[in-house]
Amino acid sequence: MTIFILTFIIVAILVAGMAIGVLAGRNPIGGSCGGLGRVGLECEAGCDKPCPKRLARLAAQQEAETNTNR
Repeated sequence: MTIFILTFIIVAILVAGMAIGVLAGRNPIGGSCGGLGRVGLECEAGCDKPCPKRLARLAAQQEAETNTNR
């Protein structure tokens, strides 16, 4: 039971610290929007719903290919 209480107190302190950080003006924890793409691995099957950064990158690649083929 003491391990449970100790673990609960540690987790509560961490959550309170993150909440204070957000209230102090820091950004909340967020996703990377890149996933495995950030480490150099790309999804071969494609994404069903790509994020805005990926859509912009794909549009830039298509534009570059179009300009190269002219």
